[in-house]
Amino acid sequence: MVQWKAGGVQEAVGDDPEDLKVMVVANLLLLGSKAGYLNLFFRDFYLSKFFKKSFASLKPDMLLVLGDISAEGSDLTRSEWIPVLHQFRRMLGPFLALPFYVILGDRDVGECNQLNAKSVYWVAKNFPGLDSAGCGAFEVSNISFVSLNAVALLCGNNGLRFSVEKVIERESIDLQMDIEGTTEELNELKKFGETSHNLEWRENTMSSGSGPVLLLHFPLHHTSNCSGNGVPTRSYNSLFERTEIPGSRQLVGPGPYELLHTLPPNATEYIFQALRPRIVFSAHSHRFCDRTHPDGTREVTVPAMTWNAGDDPGFVVATFRKNRGAVIISHCSLARESHILIAYISLLILFMSMIFVAKQTQHI
Repeated sequence: MVQWKAGGVQEAVGDDPEDLKVMVVANLLLLGSKAGYLNLFFRDFYLSKFFKKSFASLKPDMLLVLGDISAEGSDLTRSEWIPVLHQFRRMLGPFLALPFYVILGDRDVGECNQLNAKSVYWVAKNFPGLDSAGCGAFEVSNISFVSLNAVALLCGNNGLRFSVEKVIERESIDLQMDIEGTTEELNELKKFGETSHNLEWRENTMSSGSGPVLLLHFPLHHTSNCSGNGVPTRSYNSLFERTEIPGSRQLVGPGPYELLHTLPPNATEYIFQALRPRIVFSAHSHRFCDRTHPDGTREVTVPAMTWNAGDDPGFVVATFRKNRGAVIISHCSLARESHILIAYISLLILFMSMIFVAKQTQHI
């Protein structure tokens, strides 16, 4: 059962063969060999069924998974990761035939004191399109996407952070070359960025929104309230009360970072200046959010796609119109787990009542 919501207003958007329809999910929180009977025979079963039905009904062109594939990935050995990877592929089902891309979350690679290049590389190589630092850059239907290892951007003097910054610099220079043409200065900057850790702020004259689609696990730093999709605007404190106190991660335990964690202001500004993203997709908070930053950049935070994170999982469908037109965002919610359980219990009670009545009738 899928409920479609789009800013509280239903829009009839005709599909164009040249449009790119992307399904975006996040926070699957798979348990692999540690999954209990409820997960194996109920939650995982229904999510697998959902992926098959959504593939048939939505007919997406691509799938994006914004991190936290594993609930406890940062604490798993390589052999313990294998069942999680098998579970992930079984769940995706027909989506494996499409282009699909994955980014890494804090639950997959851990916090800064756990982060090391070897473990990140091992996890990253199991997913398409990721380099050794857990970043990626790809193009689909003439639309450029850049994914960053956002966990590394939280860490200070860490080699992976420098690797991610190099990716940002490289993509920034490539973008300027595409727009302005190759110049001797840009060539020198590219060579310098490939060999040096001393990355400096450089003024980017490109307009806001002219860059790639940016994929992150952690949301960017923000000061504005979340709005969109019919969700009431909330202040920081009321959002904190709604998200943290109920413990929306209680079913799988707390993650390395709290749900309200974002990239720091300096990393956020650096990304805005260097990449000028067309739109940003992030995750981590388990809640849907559609906000516009002061420079006009739109950021869509994708909700958790599992009942392990709460009673109301969901996902996002993004339709990229041809000729760099507007990006149409649809927030989609699954049926609440509690509603499904109540329905099954009701059916069971009804079935047992019918059997009881039938037996009583036979004795009369």
